[in-house]
Parts: sequence; structure tokens; C-alpha cells
Amino acid sequence: MARASSADGPKTDAPTKTRKVAKVKAKATEAKAKAKPKAAEGAAKKAPAKKAAKAATPKAAKAPKATKAPKAAAAAPAAAPEEGDEAEGGSEGASARGKQLVIVESPAKAKTINKYLGSNFVVQASVGHIRDLPTKSEKGAKQPVPGVDLEHGFRPTYVVLTNKSKTVADLKRLAKSASQVWFATDLDREGEAIAWHLAEELRIPPQAARRVVFNAITQQAVHRAFANPRPIDVNKVNAQQARRILDRIVGYQASPLLWKKVARGLSAGRVQSVAVKLIVEREREIAAFVPDERWEVTVRLCVDPSQAAPLASAWAQFLATVDEKGKGPTLKAQNTWMSQHAAIEAELVELGGEKFSLTAAATAPRDLSADVARAVEAVGLRDLKITARDNPEGKGPQKTLRTVTGAVDPGVRYRVKSVETKRTTSRPLAPFITSSLQIAAANQLGFTTQRTMRAAQQLYEGIAIPGEGQVGLITYMRTDATALSAEALTQIRGFIGSRFGEPYLPEKPNIYTSSNKDAQEAHEAIRPTDINRRPEDLREALTDEQFKLYSLIWARTVACQMTPAQWDATAVMFERADKPTGAVVRATGRTLAFDGFLKVLGVQATDEQTLPTLGEGQAFGTFSIEPQQKFQSPPPRYTEASLVKTLEAEGIGRPSTYASIISVIQERKYVEQLDRRFYATDLGEVVTDKLVEAFSDLMDVGYTRAMEAQLDEIEDKGADWQKMLERFYGGFRRSLDRASDTMTHAKAEAQPAIYKCPECGAPTCYRFGKNGRFLSCTRYPECNYAAPITRDGRPLLPERVDMVCPEDGSDMELRNSRFGPFLASVNFPNTKFVINLDKKEGVKLPTPPALEVDVPCPKCGAPLNLRMGKRGPWLGCSKFPKCRGRLAWTALDEAKQAALSKQLAAHEKAHPPIVLKRRDGSVIAEGTPVADLLIPGGLAELEIHPDALADKAAGDNKPATVVAAPAPAPEKAPSLRN
Repeated sequence: MARASSADGPKTDAPTKTRKVAKVKAKATEAKAKAKPKAAEGAAKKAPAKKAAKAATPKAAKAPKATKAPKAAAAAPAAAPEEGDEAEGGSEGASARGKQLVIVESPAKAKTINKYLGSNFVVQASVGHIRDLPTKSEKGAKQPVPGVDLEHGFRPTYVVLTNKSKTVADLKRLAKSASQVWFATDLDREGEAIAWHLAEELRIPPQAARRVVFNAITQQAVHRAFANPRPIDVNKVNAQQARRILDRIVGYQASPLLWKKVARGLSAGRVQSVAVKLIVEREREIAAFVPDERWEVTVRLCVDPSQAAPLASAWAQFLATVDEKGKGPTLKAQNTWMSQHAAIEAELVELGGEKFSLTAAATAPRDLSADVARAVEAVGLRDLKITARDNPEGKGPQKTLRTVTGAVDPGVRYRVKSVETKRTTSRPLAPFITSSLQIAAANQLGFTTQRTMRAAQQLYEGIAIPGEGQVGLITYMRTDATALSAEALTQIRGFIGSRFGEPYLPEKPNIYTSSNKDAQEAHEAIRPTDINRRPEDLREALTDEQFKLYSLIWARTVACQMTPAQWDATAVMFERADKPTGAVVRATGRTLAFDGFLKVLGVQATDEQTLPTLGEGQAFGTFSIEPQQKFQSPPPRYTEASLVKTLEAEGIGRPSTYASIISVIQERKYVEQLDRRFYATDLGEVVTDKLVEAFSDLMDVGYTRAMEAQLDEIEDKGADWQKMLERFYGGFRRSLDRASDTMTHAKAEAQPAIYKCPECGAPTCYRFGKNGRFLSCTRYPECNYAAPITRDGRPLLPERVDMVCPEDGSDMELRNSRFGPFLASVNFPNTKFVINLDKKEGVKLPTPPALEVDVPCPKCGAPLNLRMGKRGPWLGCSKFPKCRGRLAWTALDEAKQAALSKQLAAHEKAHPPIVLKRRDGSVIAEGTPVADLLIPGGLAELEIHPDALADKAAGDNKPATVVAAPAPAPEKAPSLRN
């Protein structure tokens, strides 16, 4: 079985030879490999079938720095195909005898390229990667990392993917009879690696390979590429394979450590684990955050002082209105009301000749009531009343919430002190790169990163356009360069000049530089291949998803070459005129003077008010003075957009990996999204802590950035990838060995809690189990008390509901389990009757037991269950969920249907539906929200342990009594599924 060339063998630029595994054997290997960790082995941009490793040279025979083949060795350019001719492609029975074979990754890309190559070409798709490192070592081989020889220069061994055996066989058959083979895979590292793997399988040396790349799938770009082929870039291949081996080592050696120290089935990843760490750290920043306090005073002025009193009443009525969701007027609606009533909103900015700033630091909270009273009296509020209430959830100054009310002095007058108007400009943003496209699509369209990249891939590879055939609509979508080609700039500027006129066209093209100094994956920004293809012209050919994304890309590309928008920003200072209190308030507004690039992008709705024409000395009345206590906000939780932005800024991964990173960390249950924001799970926190404890360097953001830089060095300068891996592995192995010996198991660790055990009175603590953190008695195992908890550590205790148990007539209560909330008798578990809740936390009526019938399951042969559904009788396997076999009712003959229908009717009569009732006897309908059934005061509470009370008396900020209801999260009201 062939492996990479040995130390005695010839040195070549091609890193390794490979071994093949028969399809049957590969299937067996794949089945056995399920026990292995599904480790993070590098975020990859392609579909799972595309995730393959790259080649390597043996350490003993040190690989020379790969050099590009001399021009003389490059293949001669092919003759330009004639228009009207069409290449063959995609068919199983395609023949390449006497023709030229072109290999691409995807069938869609092959179909588009077919348009531009002549009939002398056959275009075939590899459908992603064809080879990968094996998931399991060969029998008898002692390789801790399958496919990587750690003792001989990290020499990799590749296998043909199980589902690609036929693809490889077909490509070999076509290549054997073809007059020439072209490799037209994508232009980034992974595309280069796919081309190398294909060349290895087809026995074509990298120096002799005809490699063509194009940033856009257009006729001009394809012809230009085929006229200028080059060899396979082995430096790119080495960079990609180094990444692959790095990720394989971390995945297959760090994951077993997590099995041993946390729980079976967990996995670690070099890049994904660092992304989880970012979210965990943000979670802890929010938990530890103590806000500063500040006060703001808002003054609302009216042009006609005589209308102050009526406006005050009308304003109060307006604020009292709510929408169907129970929310008051938005800031935009408030500004509209103000504009309609010739009113202006201003903020207190100066008092007694000094800048107004009334704050209390988080580290030194103090009562600001007296200072607030003096300030609002100077502004014009009288009959003041200051109220204060405790906020058990608050920290520092936020522990006390204060409100100030009073009456506006009807004699208060303000006059215009100064009016300042400035002309400001706003420049268009750069054209999209991968990360900025993902961010914009998330913010403006609500797309996930995966959804964005899927739609972008489709637009790049080609869409069937009526009258034109398959057309690539955008350039390559995995790039971190903001440049536009000269050809594109000419076309875009021509479109702007003819469509919008000279005022919208700058004298010179707008040039943008990338904020990422490591930008390297491609050479042009994401743009339409033809700017004249407007989104509205393509509407019928695109799906909604494609249309929205193409519109976003098209508008951004046009706008980036237009003139800046111009605004008139006005700031008006008002001083109190009836009394010399020294109160000065400021109002600001902005109006659009020239739309510029916003002609295409549109003017975004803002919360800025529109100011009327004002003159110095003009007098105004006052109808509202509103002092407000404000608190500093904690750092926001990451959204997909902000996480991508952080990953890019920190140099974690590359644009092509962001979607995969975000997907993987959610699939592994390390983080979860609520209201489009990421929350770290208990599992994510524990895994992060253990990995940081074991591999402090590996989990460091700076170290991860440095690793990416080293991979760039391999690609750009031909650095020795084996030495890079050797440097990494030495420290990694030492850390792994040390952690295996010294690290404690997560389940053996406990954190103190403030609660008193309700069963034995001992203190409680937080422990980690297979379902996450929970509250436990410190005397375990002598005392078995345990309770599930919310995110902030509050115990989820039963809460009484207005429902009678049909089984024993007892009261029912809302309980929580690892599967979510449910209703059970107060005598549970002795009384087994339970009620499940639906996704909206409404009551689900229990269904009668299924009727087992003498009809075998078509999958496993077990008897089928017969039930009556909304659409009639249906048959499902009695072994569900182990077997999910189904049989259509219509598959039975009429006699059998009649017999079973009779049996089902008798069964339903013997098992009538259960009727749920309240304590007053009224029937509870299905779907009734459980929140409507909760009994006030029916929530169980845990006492605080005396030791915790003593700590509180000594200065601890924890509340004395905490009920079991979930605490509201900053961004969202709590769900019963906490």
C-alpha cells in the first residue's frame, strides 16, 4: 500500500502519494469511526463532501520549497472556443476521446462553463473533495491521529472518499482518453488543494498540470483563464494541508481529554473552540458587569408658548397609547408627533456656566437625588417628588431605582441662544468582501452566515436566465480584498453616468483599501459580473433568497463608485429666558442636502428630528420636562454579524471558514441563539474552562492569529510547513500529557450557592452533570436533593397551576426537566399522569393510546400502530423511535381498511379523550397558555442559607430571598424552557 515517498525516495514538489481503500472497506471504516470524536478539524467553506486534506512530504526527506514551474514548462494556451459551440459535461456516459477534459467542483459551475467552451471540451464536476485523511487508522497501525504519521514529518496518507469512488473512476476513464486535462477549481487554497488531489489521482505532476482560475464565470474571464494556464501552486496546497493536519491533531488528541475530564462524545477544535471562548468570555463580562449611573434631563419646547398646557395633555395621552403588542410609541413616532405639533426636543447640556454631567461610578454608588432636584428645578420643574425603590436584580448604583416627577412651571420660557448649521458628508462603504457581505445580510436581511454563503455560491456558479442560459451573476464570493478590476470600474462608472447623471459620478474612481492586512484569499471584491443586470430585470429567474442577496450586492457595488451624500446638520442652543438659572438645552437635527450614493441605497430611517427654521432670540414655551435615571449598558451579546466582525478583527480563521465555525459551535451545543444572540451553554463554559486549563496557548486569541499568519507564510513565501507543525506539536503534546495527569474531572468540581437545602438544611452548591449545571446539596451522596437552574443559577422549582389531575384529583404544578417544562400532579412521581407543553408553551391534551394491529412494519416487520389523525387514520411502527417506518392507509385493501376502522372505533370508545378542568370545573382547551393557569403566590421558594445571609450582611450584594422564577435576560423576557 503506497504512502508518501520515503527518505530514500525522490524529492518532488508534489507532497505525497496516496493509498486507496475499497468502497466496502471504507464503509466498514466509516461505521466504526462513529465512536471517534467529530472533532473540529478546520472550518471549511465547502459541503461536507468537500472537506479533504492536502498533501505532505516526509520529514526524513525534507521537502524543498515548492517553486513555480518555469514558463517553458507551462502548458500552451488552448485555442479560444468558438461562439455557439457548447461543451459536453455532467453526463455519466460522456466521452472525452480526442477532446479536452475540464474538471470543476460543482455541476452548476460545470453547466455555466459549458456555454463558453467549444465542443472540443468535456466539463465534469468532482462535486467537492475526492480524498481525505481516513477517520480510523488501519488495523494494527498505531497512529493516534489517523492518516498522520506524527513520527515521520507529519506525513499524511489520504483515501478516496467512500461516496467518490465512482466519480474518481469516471474522471480517470475520461482523462485517459482526453487529449488534455484542465483543472478549473476555485482560486483559493481549498480550490488549489482540490486540483492537487485530482491531479494526484490522475497521475499528473503538479508542474505539468494545466491549472486555470477565474474570479467570475463569464465568457471573457473563462477565455482569458484558458489562454493563461499555470501549474498547480504547491505552496497553496502545503498551506491548506498544514491547516488540515493541525486541525486533525487537535481534534483527535484534545477530544479524548474532554471525554476523560468532562463527558463522552465531546469534541474540540483549534478554531471553533476559540470562537466559543469569545462567547463564554462575553457571557462572563455581562455577568460581572456593574453599571455606572447617570441622569439626563429632556425638555420639550413648543413654538407657541400659549399652547404649552394643551400640548402637555396631548403628549401624555400620546405616550399612553400602545400597539397590539402592548408597546408604546417608538422614537420615530414620537419625532413625527413632535414635528406635527411644531415642537422640539432638547437635552440639558449646561448648568450655571458648566457642562451638565450628573453621574455616579459603579465603584462608588451614591444618592444623587439632591443634585437631580437642583438641576430639574433650574430647568423649570416644580412640586418635585422623588421616589426610590429597591431593585434586587441590580448591581452597584442599579440596586436603587429612582424617579422624579413634578409639574412644569407655566411661566418657563426659553429663547434661542445660537443656531449652527454645518454641511457634512458621508462616503459610500467599500464593495463587499466575504465578512462584510455576511454582516450586511445578517443585519439587513436576517440571513444566517450559512444561508448567505449558500445563496452567494449559487449566484457565482450560475443561474438559468431566460434567453441567455446559465449565467454567473457575481464574482467569487470568498475574498477579503476590496479592489475592483479596471474593467469593472469602467462599466460601473459608465452605468452611473448614464443612469444618474454627472452629479452622482466622482471625477476619479473611488479606491478602497482592505482593513485586513492579511487579505490574501482572492483578488477582487464581490460584485455583479455585469452591472447592467439590474435586480428587477432578474426577478423571475431568482428565488427570493437569491434576489435579496443579489440586490444587496448590486446596490453596494454601484453605490461604492458614487459621490458622497451631503447633510445639513443643525445644532440649536436654548437658554432659559424667564429666570437666570443658567440652564442651557441643546436640540439637534439633520436634513439631507444631496443624496449622492443614497440614490441607490436609499435613505435609512433615522430617529433624528426635523427642526423648523429658527432665529436667534426666538421665544419658546415648555410643555414637558423629563428627568431620567440611566445606567451604562453591559457589553452586548454577539450576533452572527458581530461575531463574524470579531473573528475577522482578531484574525481567527479566514472568510471562507466563518459560516462553518458558527454552524459547528451550535451543532455541538456549546452555544445557542435566542433572539438572534449567542448565549454560552453550561457545556460550552465547562469545555472552554477545561481547554483553557489544558492548552492556554492554543486557546489564546493572539496565538490563533499567529497560527493563521504562519499558514499565510507557507502560501506566500513557501515556508517549511513541516517545521511549523513540529514547533506546534512539541508544546501541544506536553500540555496534553500534563492535563491528562493533573486535570480534575468537571463532575468533581462544585461551586458554592446561596441556598439552603430544603431536605437537610445544609448549604447547596452547583455541580455539572450530563445535562448541564444543577443545584445540589453539599452533603451528597448522603442527601440526594437536586434541582434544575436558570442561566443565572436560580433553582427552577415547581409552581402551582389551576388544574386538577384527572388521575387522582390532586392539584397540578408546573415542573421542569432536561426535556423542558411539563405539568404533573403534586404527588409526582407516585402519580404518573403528566401534561406536555407545545412549542408556544401551551397545553397539549394527552392522546389516547395507539391501537396495535396485525399489519407488519415495512421497515422492521414489527406490528404497526393505528391512530386517528387530523387527516384520517395513519399507521406508524410500534417500535418508534427506534424504527420510523410508516405505511400509507391507502396501501391497504378496502376490506382491511373496514376491519381496522371498526377496531379503531371500538378502541377509541374504550379510551375516551381526557378532559382537563380547572379547580372550578371549567374545561381547559388545548393550546391554553400555561402562563394563564399559574396561581399567584403558588411559586415555591428556597430559603437562603444562614452563612449566605451572614455574607450579605458583610457586604455581599446577593438578595436575601430569591424566588424560583427565571430572571429576565437583558435582551428577552424569559422562557419557561430556561
